[in-house]
Amino acid sequence: MRVLGIDPGYAILGWGVLDVEGNRFRVVAYDSILTDKDTPMPRRLQELHEGLKEIIEKYKPEEAAIEELYFNNNAKTAIMVGEARGVAVLACADGGLRISEYTPLQIKQALVGYGRADKKQVQQMVKTILNLEKVPKPDDTADALAAAICHGHSSGGSGGKRELRIRKGI
Repeated sequence: MRVLGIDPGYAILGWGVLDVEGNRFRVVAYDSILTDKDTPMPRRLQELHEGLKEIIEKYKPEEAAIEELYFNNNAKTAIMVGEARGVAVLACADGGLRISEYTPLQIKQALVGYGRADKKQVQQMVKTILNLEKVPKPDDTADALAAAICHGHSSGGSGGKRELRIRKGI
């Protein structure tokens, strides 16, 4: 199965594509989509949508793993990240991908075995599991790969994930 992992954000949206076979992972590609802070928000969202559509068309993932939002003290920031997340879900739905969502706690549990692990522990596990020379940067890219790995570990069962069943054309 080919999985697109996404760490949603409006300034930086991390993404990673992995091929998953059993408990083995092969890196296909990873990076981030950056938007400029001086660009109006509607245009930034459009850039995120277009960027994800290109990634989906190029790498042809079958499934998507998207990190769920955690509540932020800054309501404005939380709303803007929520908008970027909605754009990511829409791009995946448009591409016909099966979408699963994971909380940060579920992702940490899947990679480190401890739901309260710190960011550095998760990043080191991404590096180790994927046999990379260094931790992917920016952090959002490593987080996207972590979501994809979590999905790979969880796809055999429900794994506590919340799956959005979306069929193209509905």
